[in-house]
Amino acid sequence: MKVNRTLKWLVAAGLTSSVLAAPAFAAKDVVVAVASNFTTLDPYDANDTLSQAVAKSFYQGLFGLDKDMKLQNVLAESYTVSDDGLVYTLELRSGVKFQDGTDFNAQAVKVNLDRASNPENHLKRYNLYRAIAKTEVVDAGTVKITLKQPFSAFINILAHPATAMISPAALQKYGKDIGFHPVGTGPYQLDTWNQTDFVKVKKFAGYWQQGLPKLDTITWRPVVDNNTRAAMLQTGEAQFAFPIPYEQAGRLKSNDKLELVASPSIMQRYISMNVTQKPFDNPKVREAINYAINRQALVKVAFSGYATPAEGVVPPSIDFAQKFKPWPYDPAKARELLKEAGLPNGFETTLWSSHNHSTAQKVLQFTQQQLAQVGIKVKVTAMDAGQRAAEVEGKGQAESGVKMFYTGWSASTGEADWALSPLFASRNWPPTLFNTAFYSNPQVDKDLDDALKTTNRDEKAKLYKDAQDVIWNASAWVPLVVEKLVSAHSKNLTGFYVMPDTGFSFDDADLK
Repeated sequence: MKVNRTLKWLVAAGLTSSVLAAPAFAAKDVVVAVASNFTTLDPYDANDTLSQAVAKSFYQGLFGLDKDMKLQNVLAESYTVSDDGLVYTLELRSGVKFQDGTDFNAQAVKVNLDRASNPENHLKRYNLYRAIAKTEVVDAGTVKITLKQPFSAFINILAHPATAMISPAALQKYGKDIGFHPVGTGPYQLDTWNQTDFVKVKKFAGYWQQGLPKLDTITWRPVVDNNTRAAMLQTGEAQFAFPIPYEQAGRLKSNDKLELVASPSIMQRYISMNVTQKPFDNPKVREAINYAINRQALVKVAFSGYATPAEGVVPPSIDFAQKFKPWPYDPAKARELLKEAGLPNGFETTLWSSHNHSTAQKVLQFTQQQLAQVGIKVKVTAMDAGQRAAEVEGKGQAESGVKMFYTGWSASTGEADWALSPLFASRNWPPTLFNTAFYSNPQVDKDLDDALKTTNRDEKAKLYKDAQDVIWNASAWVPLVVEKLVSAHSKNLTGFYVMPDTGFSFDDADLK
């Protein structure tokens, strides 16, 4: 891989737009400023939405979700399901080529799903595919997937951004290093990856959708500092930025060359508490922490009003989400509960964050101040992607140092199982998935499993309600807010927007 030093110098000098715009027929080059670095370009081995969003430059799935999280056909044209709910038969799009010139076909689907569903590969997204018993080639355009048991959300799993079709030839060539050498059927192919600075992609000339893509290149640039991302938009160094610092939204909105967009979200922010460690094994301590945090004030202080206090463990726009009475701000009640728990003078603990951008830092500081008022002294740490992977996602309960953990979750399948199971099922403690509370309840496990075995909507609703009732009453989390997604872009850029799960859609993006 080469480093594009010219582009790097131009961006550093703030000259990108003026220099690149000089030719009579200017290339359509877009710079996108994002909040953190990318962990891998292998969607099956990425735990973060941002890495998967960037991987959409190269990769496509069999199905996808539109900006309203509705299912759409992509590389699969149709599907049927057997009466027993075990066999999915997919008819595939013909005439599609991978970026290395090889054919996309049923054998390619089999190779990818066999890799994803094999636990010996230790891929981070394995749990999405553990229900697959086998994948068979019927003919070049037809593939049959048999499940181990009915899994009513399976078609949404195939629409998840992780379910990308990677060139089998590339997988054979690069093996475990495929995350550095993406080869898919998507509209762009890799030009340059400077792992500390940017990912640049260029138009794939053999893309199967005629007339697309319209852009020549996209440069994905991690910019941790919120204010710097906003400044890059104003100087023209970037044409799109997300997230926008909430406190600067008004200023960018008044810039007649920019468009500010506040869009709906399924991103819920929360603090998990490790219920296997003292003092968080005591429900009264967990309740005290919930009473100690003023969520309405948090919305103003950290999000400048671009959020709403959480009223459940699942964002309200997710199907089967339950709404509860929000936790009131009551520090006196918090101190009373701590006293009942045998901690009248409070205690000391740690609070880690899954991100280190300035909004996350504001949440940490606010929470630290709030808990100090009830006697809980908190040492805060804002982590980058590497720290998070090593210290939180990579360690099991016995060796984990996580106590309180500020993070967020968006169910990228658009349905309730992926909003609940990865965060609350006993089998999904790290390093398997993201149950960083190390929460375990047999009734919740049974409810979540049974909900996948039925296609009866009323029965599913009852099971998901019961699971959420139990989880809410256990107070294993501090549910904080549901974000609004604030992005901004040059008015010359069209067709580029943030998805409700904080990923991106840019299939039809164009620069006028």
